Amino acid sequence: MAKAIEDIGALKVGHFGLGEHGAGIGTVPQQVHDGDTIVARALGNLSIRFLGIDTPEISLSLPPTGRFESIGSAGWEAFLKDPFADRFGVIDLAPSLQAHLAARVGPKCGANHFRHAQAAQRALESEVQADLDQSGGDRAAFRFFIAFAGEVMDNYGRLLGFINCDQREPPRPPTYNSRLLAAGLAFPYFIWPNINPFRRHASLVEAVPVPGTAALLSSREASLREARLTVRAARDAGRGVYAKADPLQLEPFELRFLAGRRAPSRWVIDLSSDGELLLPPQRYIEIPRAEDRLYIPAEYVPLFVERGWRRA
Repeated sequence: MAKAIEDIGALKVGHFGLGEHGAGIGTVPQQVHDGDTIVARALGNLSIRFLGIDTPEISLSLPPTGRFESIGSAGWEAFLKDPFADRFGVIDLAPSLQAHLAARVGPKCGANHFRHAQAAQRALESEVQADLDQSGGDRAAFRFFIAFAGEVMDNYGRLLGFINCDQREPPRPPTYNSRLLAAGLAFPYFIWPNINPFRRHASLVEAVPVPGTAALLSSREASLREARLTVRAARDAGRGVYAKADPLQLEPFELRFLAGRRAPSRWVIDLSSDGELLLPPQRYIEIPRAEDRLYIPAEYVPLFVERGWRRA
């Protein structure tokens, strides 16, 4: 089935039909709400990107050709052996960041990433299959429940959310996002304003934290505190990407920006600090633990500066 939302050149488009009404498809008068609103149903699949986590990549566009290939391929192994080689194209990185990454790539880096990517994929498949079986095994009747945040969709046309099986009776299981984090199969990836407590505010302006309060907020807010503690427990236990004998060498977003030949673009706040500094994107490595990083998209930085945060 085709995608309900896709890119055609530089244009993002959607494919929708008249919405459902009762047991069938509604008539035009039933689905035209008013002069600027119509009820529609998606004609095709929608992708859902899990918020708050980042898992290793199964496949990606490989430089310099841009062909989509499995990270387990020979091409990716050659790229990750030395991603700074001239034949892959220019990438403008600060010397400190390039040195940080150079210490993590090399022979068998591609195989390492692919092993961890497969583990995360298999784990998610297992979790969804178990929920499907628990619900009775009817794939047509199985439903997901998605809690959206500040941004409902990304630039790739993917929905952004915290996803779970649509289980009505308590107790509800943790979200798939949380399950992967607890198993050590995903890195935390906190992007403002799409996590609590920031996503609960009525506006972006209200969601900007007061300078000097990041550590206090992250310790007080239950879901963010639990997510950070979960990551530390997984690391201490040596689970998944933190396995002491075979840890993940490159964080997933690092692989993506190396492959895209572009420097990281999100600014960073240290959730373990009571400071007031916004670190430039390439200085995220100054916050060594991923669960202490709150990434701020560049377009929102002026809101933080207006609130009193300082660019480092």
